Amino acid sequence: MNCDKIIDIAANTLNDKKAINISAIHIGEITVIAEYFILATATSNTHVKALADAVEEKLKAEGIMPDHIEGKATGWILMDYNGVVIHIFSRETREFYDLDRMWDDGDKIDLDKILKSEREED
Repeated sequence: MNCDKIIDIAANTLNDKKAINISAIHIGEITVIAEYFILATATSNTHVKALADAVEEKLKAEGIMPDHIEGKATGWILMDYNGVVIHIFSRETREFYDLDRMWDDGDKIDLDKILKSEREED
């Protein structure tokens, strides 16, 4: 499995679908649960589901299937792609659980190098 490809597709899909505060953290040196976390905030619970559906669809189109997905009816959807775990939160849920702070020992990934600008697509 290519973690870089999953991060690229997921981060760009989240960005295209107007997710807020998208971040990626390399956690492979401090835990065995995954190599990377991607965190994103949605503007509503409906937006949480729409973001997760879009990410799942884009990755599936590339032949990448999730190990499992949890929380489809909540303000926090977790999408496990083995090496990459994608967390999509409502604003309140992200603030409450504060995974950004919890995994602060991980290495932040510079998404500016990954996210495609709208100018590049034209």
